[in-house]
Amino acid sequence: MIRIICGGRKNAGAFAEIIAEYEKRLRKPFNVSWEFYDEEKLISRLEKEWSFSHTVQFVIVCDERGKIISSDEYSLLISKAFLNTREVVILIGGAYGFSDVIREKADFVWSFSKLVFPHMLFRAMVAEQIYRAQEIHDGGKYHHV
Repeated sequence: MIRIICGGRKNAGAFAEIIAEYEKRLRKPFNVSWEFYDEEKLISRLEKEWSFSHTVQFVIVCDERGKIISSDEYSLLISKAFLNTREVVILIGGAYGFSDVIREKADFVWSFSKLVFPHMLFRAMVAEQIYRAQEIHDGGKYHHV
C-alpha cells in the first residue's frame, strides 16, 4: 500500500478523473490511499511530531529540491521499499512545499523536475508514476524504454 499525504485542498477538480483512472489500474502493493490536511497544520505536525516509523514505513517527500530520478529508478526504489517495509508514504506539500526539517527526516526526497507544478497536476503525475512503476516492476508494456 502506498499512502499519499497531501497538504492543501482535497478537490482535484479537472484532474480527479485522471487520478481515478490510474487508481483503478493499481494492484497491491502499488494501490494507494489519499489523506488531505490543511497545509499549515500538516507542516507543523510533521515538524513537531514526526510520527513515521522508518522500520515499517519508507517516507518519500516530493520537493523540487530533491533528487531527479528516472521512472525505472523510481520503480526500483519503491519495489525495494516494499521488500523491506510494509508501507510507502509519499508526502506532497501545498503551495509552499516542505521545510528543511521535514526533508531531512525523509528516507528520500524526490523531484520530478526543477520546475514547479500546480498541486492538482502534480497529484495526477504522482498517480501516473506509481502506475508506471507498477508496470515496470511487473514487466508490463505500458513503459517504453
